[in-house]
Amino acid sequence: MKYITDLKELNTLSPCVITLGKFDGVHKGHQKLIRLVQQIGEKNDWKTAVFTFDVSPQVKLGMSRHLLLMTNEERRLKLEKMGLDYLVECPFTDEIKNMEPEDFVKEILIGKMHARSLVIGKDFHFGKQRRGDAALLCKLGEELNLEIRVEEKEKDGRRDISSTYVREELTLGHMEKVTELLGNPYSVKGEIVHGNHIGHTLGFPTINQIPEASKLLPPKGVYLSKTLVDGREYDGISNVGTKPTVQGNKVMGIETHLLFFSGDLYGKEARVQLLSFRRPEKKFASLEELKKQLDSDIKEARDLAVRRMSAPSPSLTRL
Repeated sequence: MKYITDLKELNTLSPCVITLGKFDGVHKGHQKLIRLVQQIGEKNDWKTAVFTFDVSPQVKLGMSRHLLLMTNEERRLKLEKMGLDYLVECPFTDEIKNMEPEDFVKEILIGKMHARSLVIGKDFHFGKQRRGDAALLCKLGEELNLEIRVEEKEKDGRRDISSTYVREELTLGHMEKVTELLGNPYSVKGEIVHGNHIGHTLGFPTINQIPEASKLLPPKGVYLSKTLVDGREYDGISNVGTKPTVQGNKVMGIETHLLFFSGDLYGKEARVQLLSFRRPEKKFASLEELKKQLDSDIKEARDLAVRRMSAPSPSLTRL
């Protein structure tokens, strides 16, 4: 997949089919649009592309303060694994912000990206003051010989699957529902850094990550997790929070104990998938009490991991 962050590079694109939006989380609704893009591209021998922005226009304009389900890097990696030809992460400049919807379609999508077909959700808006919508695109499509496909939302029961829905479930700690809506477990990618080594002192060595400030995290607490490092998977338990038992610790982070593993992973990139909420973060009266609770947490995680490994079910997706 070619990753484009400069509009000057758009002139290199071949005729293509494009889907547009924020794609935060790349949930099942987004995946529905991408599958259709790929079907149209294969049928017509066109390139496939996702067009999005380097920052959410609503956030840039002060209309929203939402943290992200995915960092830009996490979004790029997931879309690359889905087999798209191009990801255009357009800078949300004043020029783009003030571009009339008709000009955006003619100058950017057709003029630079050579669009032949657009795939959008029914609530898609674009252009200056979000004046562009599905109805305008359909009208422009007739005038410009541009195929427009407006798709209904993917549903979870009676509710539309959306980034807002995923955020709601995540902030409640409903990780199984989040996995269902995303089609894969919620994960945090980042470098393994040095912590305060309390886990090692207690006999439970851990890896530590400091997520980007823009990344939305679930409630503070302990989670069953799966960690991917160097192409290998490790079951474990993860603490999301600030380690309240450790005096002076205020930094939000993720600390993970890997089951059935010993070794040095400092400096490597890890993807921690948060599978199931087990208990809220708690301040213990002493490190001895903390150690007793960790013994219990790890025993539960080991038992579940052993049962899962012996069960004839497919492994978790790695997206």
